[in-house]
Amino acid sequence: MIVTDCYRTVSWRRVARAVTGASVLSTLLLASAATMAAQDGSDTPLTLGGAVELALRNHPATREARAGSAAALADVGVARTAYLPRLDALWQVNHATRNNVFGLVFPQMVLPQVSGPVLGDTLDGVWSSAGGLSLSWEAIDFGRRRAGVDMARAESGAAEAQWKATELDVASAAADAYLVVLAAEAASTAAQANVERLETFATSVRALVQNQLRAGADQARAEAELAAARNRLTEARRNLDLARLDLADAVGRPGARLVLAPGAVRQPPAPPAGADAFTAASHPHAVAANAQIDAVRARDKVLERSYFPRVDLQAVLSGRGVSRQIDGTSSERWLAPDVPNWAVGISVTFPAFEVFRSQARREVEAQRLGEATARYDRTLQMLHTREARARTIVTAAYEIAANTPQQLQAARDSDTQARARYDAGLTSVLEVAEAQRLLAQAEAESAVADLAVWRALLADAVLRGDIQPFLNQVRAPQPSTRPIR
Repeated sequence: MIVTDCYRTVSWRRVARAVTGASVLSTLLLASAATMAAQDGSDTPLTLGGAVELALRNHPATREARAGSAAALADVGVARTAYLPRLDALWQVNHATRNNVFGLVFPQMVLPQVSGPVLGDTLDGVWSSAGGLSLSWEAIDFGRRRAGVDMARAESGAAEAQWKATELDVASAAADAYLVVLAAEAASTAAQANVERLETFATSVRALVQNQLRAGADQARAEAELAAARNRLTEARRNLDLARLDLADAVGRPGARLVLAPGAVRQPPAPPAGADAFTAASHPHAVAANAQIDAVRARDKVLERSYFPRVDLQAVLSGRGVSRQIDGTSSERWLAPDVPNWAVGISVTFPAFEVFRSQARREVEAQRLGEATARYDRTLQMLHTREARARTIVTAAYEIAANTPQQLQAARDSDTQARARYDAGLTSVLEVAEAQRLLAQAEAESAVADLAVWRALLADAVLRGDIQPFLNQVRAPQPSTRPIR
């Protein structure tokens, strides 16, 4: 869940240390060209907003939640059909013996019913027919059908709330994965530039050693630093490839190579003047948890009325015909239903012992209500905690972004002075190596500092339950808030 992942500490310094030895570039490197067909079949660079839209269209999680919500809404219509009367039609023709015996048979599905007087022992077959219509309507339900409709509506509301929560998770996951790819690209580019710089330095030291102007240990140290930088470049490229795979999965295009168009994400926005009031209960995840409580209560109301009497208004119209008379002679009408009947009445059914089953099932629902209530309380607690964490993360991200230009400039000056002292023979290669490591770390942290701000703002938007203001902020042109590096 992206709500969880967004509020882990945004430790961009760890990313920087993993790609130690990066140089500063004024722009982020676009992703390597790939043959990913967009919705219209063209190779269109993907913006952050486009990634979110693509995820909402294609990701299986959103389609699953959407289908579940549609099915739950359709169940409301099914529940309403309980108000309709029931009309059954019957027609049958059979050939059977006509033996009959007085007495009672319990309701069962094995012995066929034979009507008429006892005629004696005969196995002669006779043709007969029967047909009719039976209309039944529950005239009084004591609120049972309404409770069923309310339960279907509550479950539909829960499914719709879960759909919205899923859309928020999918959209924010795609946006976060997009920013992670940009950070990985910046880190990879910085690592590549650092390798090139160390290659130049190693070549210079090698020439000095060959001319016996420096000791061989200097060349060994320079080569070691170069090898370490190449390993970090390999790790940075691996991280970039993994980040691209995660983004492709987040937008519902697993394995695709996406071309990114960062746009305004290159510059951090101005610090917000003040955050809007945070209402945890309005968050989609809190709404979904509360909807589950409503659904459990609605099911309990249905169970509460399950043992109430049923009052049914019934009407029957039927006709029967037989191919022989009672004395065994043939009937003139043969199979025509020439004996009509009709009936109208009211039946009251009271499942007396259903109360015990209902009480047991209501005990189950009571426990489920406690579970759903605790889940709702846990969701609110989690959201309040993460809102406090989000404010801390946003503040720290802006402070780091504001400090990295000074850190980078100081690291550059230190590297320049160390190289000059080394060329003049006033210091050893160790000082140069240390200065280059500091410069590499400063370059890497500077490369991802702006993206750390955007990621923190995304996490804050997720906490407030709507990332559309964040997307609008990304699309808007951002004023330059930092010196050009």
